[in-house]
Amino acid sequence: MGFSADMLRGVAGEIDHRLARRALINEVKRGRVSRDSVCDAHPELIRAARNVGEQTDTPCPVCEKVNVTLVTYVFGRGLPAHGKCVTERSDVEKIQRTGHDHVAYVVEACPECRWHHLLRVLPVPAKGRPRSVAR
Repeated sequence: MGFSADMLRGVAGEIDHRLARRALINEVKRGRVSRDSVCDAHPELIRAARNVGEQTDTPCPVCEKVNVTLVTYVFGRGLPAHGKCVTERSDVEKIQRTGHDHVAYVVEACPECRWHHLLRVLPVPAKGRPRSVAR
């Protein structure tokens, strides 16, 4: 059996970045990576985290002052080049009705210290289309 990139994805095509997150946090705590280099989130991401993000019970791994917030952006045909920040399930369903496949990026962000990290990449298939399955 050959090896393909699809084998790295979950059953529904999800790509999880939690191992990379853990490695980066370890490097920051060891002093090998500066806090300034990881706490540099774009102001628009921090605004979204403060105003429309999904609150979590996970403390920020860098400042440990507040809990991180999840912000989800969807990219694909028919959406703005900078993506669309989705806050409700109805937003996703509306995007699915366009008839085009899209991709969602779930980012955790700390509104206090500006830490951010990509957690997951998920397919957002058009309604009526089957999800891709790794073989």
